[in-house]
Amino acid sequence: MSLVRTLACLGTASLYVAASMTVIAGLTACSSAETVADGVRAEAPSIAMKLIYPKTERGDQVDDYHGVRVEDPYRWLENVDSSETLAWIGDQNRLTESWLATIPARARLSKRLTELFSYERRGVIGKVGGTLFYSRNPGLAAQAVIWKQGAEETEPAVVLDPNTLSSDGTVSISGFEPSDDGRWLAYSTSDGGSDWRTWHVRDLTTMQDTADVLLWSKFAGAAWAHDSSGFFYCRYPVPEAGNEREQANYFHKVYFHRLGETQEQDTLVYERPDQKEWGFSPIVTDDGRFLVMNVSQGTDRRNRVYVKDLAAPDAAAESSVVKLLDDFDASYDYVGAAGTTFYFKTDLDAPRSRVIAIDFDHPARDQWREVVPTAADSLGSVSLVNGTLFLNYLHDGSTRIRMHRLADATTSDFALPGIGTAGGFSGKSTDTETFWTFASFTSPTTVYRLDTTSGESTVWFAPQLAADLSPYETRFVQATSKDGTKVPMHVTCRKDLVLDGTHPCLLYGYGGFNISLTPSFSTQRVAWLELGGIFVQSMLRGGAEYGEEWHAAGMFGKKQNVFDDFIACAEHLIAGKYTSSRKLAIFGGSNGGLLVGACMTQRPELFAAAIPAVGVLDMLRYQLFTIGRAWTSEYGCAENPEQFPFLRAYSPLHNLKVGAHYPATLVLTGDHDDRVVPGHSFKFAAALQTAQSGAAPTLIRVETRAGHGAGKSTQMQIDEQADLYAFLVKALQIRA
Repeated sequence: MSLVRTLACLGTASLYVAASMTVIAGLTACSSAETVADGVRAEAPSIAMKLIYPKTERGDQVDDYHGVRVEDPYRWLENVDSSETLAWIGDQNRLTESWLATIPARARLSKRLTELFSYERRGVIGKVGGTLFYSRNPGLAAQAVIWKQGAEETEPAVVLDPNTLSSDGTVSISGFEPSDDGRWLAYSTSDGGSDWRTWHVRDLTTMQDTADVLLWSKFAGAAWAHDSSGFFYCRYPVPEAGNEREQANYFHKVYFHRLGETQEQDTLVYERPDQKEWGFSPIVTDDGRFLVMNVSQGTDRRNRVYVKDLAAPDAAAESSVVKLLDDFDASYDYVGAAGTTFYFKTDLDAPRSRVIAIDFDHPARDQWREVVPTAADSLGSVSLVNGTLFLNYLHDGSTRIRMHRLADATTSDFALPGIGTAGGFSGKSTDTETFWTFASFTSPTTVYRLDTTSGESTVWFAPQLAADLSPYETRFVQATSKDGTKVPMHVTCRKDLVLDGTHPCLLYGYGGFNISLTPSFSTQRVAWLELGGIFVQSMLRGGAEYGEEWHAAGMFGKKQNVFDDFIACAEHLIAGKYTSSRKLAIFGGSNGGLLVGACMTQRPELFAAAIPAVGVLDMLRYQLFTIGRAWTSEYGCAENPEQFPFLRAYSPLHNLKVGAHYPATLVLTGDHDDRVVPGHSFKFAAALQTAQSGAAPTLIRVETRAGHGAGKSTQMQIDEQADLYAFLVKALQIRA
């Protein structure tokens, strides 16, 4: 299995999720003299300074969607690099900074967050050729350093220190693939959080980079040939100069790069000029015989799988590619191979997924074999190590691990430390050990080593945090959505919490793209709990917590179900006296930013604060930028006359109403976000400032040299979090 998958900052076209980034705590305030959902008349908290928003010019752009005229007065803000937009960003950031600068607690919060961050963190990347590769951050380093330790080495050695790649710590490692012989390392870097990857090659004997440099790669890792002569990778055509961050990405191609040659000499392995939206991801089987290419179309769960027999006489010809799975009728996730037998996790005839085996030499459907049948719980990731399938199931949003031995078809449970999230269990099919992790909302990520022969697990690394987490617990509760659907939540709070409706509460959600939200540990969240806050993670339709049916119930024309679920969670927390509308903040990033934007425009009186981060906020034009077209399989597209009405009905940008009282809002984005382009956030913030009639502030914080969330330096995370908590302290009048 590709080691690049263990680096959380990578993905295909999937959107940013909190499980792979910093959970941001919220702010909260309330509009003046409005009746809130818990029946209490809420008055605006005292705010010392009156906000005068920067003037934002309104254009006269009007678009026609199937006979419906739609104004887009802030279209000019889509040009994120224009002098006008840059001036607007500067004005907005200065306003936000001036507001935050008046808060005495800001410095104390920054100090506490620095203390919380100052502990060693490690993560195992993988083991190749007897050498263990792992990341290590001693505490406050901008980026984690990659180390290695071989079986015969007594001391570990630094392989790659990304902190030396830039002066400001914003160049990060986004892909990491050692060759099978342990001699070479292909690694990719991301500059300023961009999705664009630049591949380099490092000689692991000298720890020096070669002259190999590969540009314009996105949304795929690298896969080494078994003889370590080079690797397979994917790239897009060179974009237009000056439009690299906004231009739509089409025509993904698979190439082979031979060490020592230039990128111009790379061999084109596969392309589909007739399918501009297809994306590819290459994997080489552990024995080196087959190249397995996952073929995706947008973010549709369904995919194709094409295979090239690298040992065949005609392997060099593009025509040698075998379309092993080409019906585009279900998801087929490659797990591993044993000879010519390929194992896949699939949701074909199994909405909660199962494992099947397909023989490359006899691929007819009537020859397929079911290895692990579908179960009551949703099956997430599956890995194959030393003849054992490690099956990662979700039970009410928490992990359950089962092991299935291929030799005798026996299955057994794998004991975990408690209720939380387990991950890892990766490696090659012949490895005799693997590493796995466990974390919960109240316990930091611990790394374990598993001897796959004896079954013994031992702690490889346990972090030591400068905080006492024993007073806190996580509760599983359920809300009832508008249509009667039960919506689960994990509520993390003090064990002795008194349910009197007085507690500040941060409600987080995502609800999309078949992505599950499971328990995770956040250093920053500890500071929120110490402030007396409650953290709630909701499991909304649109995700994968309960299989494909749960996902399908929150996409296309059913997207409103997701917003109804989130609103129901808020109402349940208020009714249960965990919090009140005056104390309730909502947060979400990317697709979750859409969630927050839709809910705050539909039910502004329900929430005291809203934080839409790097959000998809213009549902009529999102498909026109970078990889946005890939999301039409999830959302639909306004260019379709049947889909335009439901997109227009909830698009946050288009449902702001002048004269309304909106919650205190802090819009977050990065100026280098080339996944959800910052124009979404710019236009929404400008329109919100115009529409807002309440006393609550509506601000935007634009992080410079930052992208969609991945790759931020430690100091950037601390600064951002301190600002957000300071905003919360002032808006809620929290004693801090």
